[in-house]
Amino acid sequence: MERSPDAGVRVDIEWRRERRPLPADIELSAYRIVQEAITNVIRHSGAPACRVIIDCQEDDLFIEITDEGRGPSGLPGAAGYGLTGMRERAALLHGEFTAGPRPEGGFLVAARLPLPVAVT
Repeated sequence: MERSPDAGVRVDIEWRRERRPLPADIELSAYRIVQEAITNVIRHSGAPACRVIIDCQEDDLFIEITDEGRGPSGLPGAAGYGLTGMRERAALLHGEFTAGPRPEGGFLVAARLPLPVAVT
């Protein structure tokens, strides 16, 4: 993600709620989903920037990546394995994944990864 400015895309990250340690499998999957979504923005969207929102709620980790670009449709190589891989990562953790064009333009990638119950 730190290389994205070199590719001409600014990444704005917004953390909601308090950041806390996560289980390694959830943290790695979240990182990889964000990384792949940003890669797709760089390769396919034509957008100068994208926004990443990470919301760590009590029971779920929500991730949302949006851009205002043209989206992947009709571009060479746009039907690759990136979205499939992100969907599979979320499913392995019993989460949810959606991706597609936004009504106002651009593209949205969103994932919900359930968090284990905290032991007190």
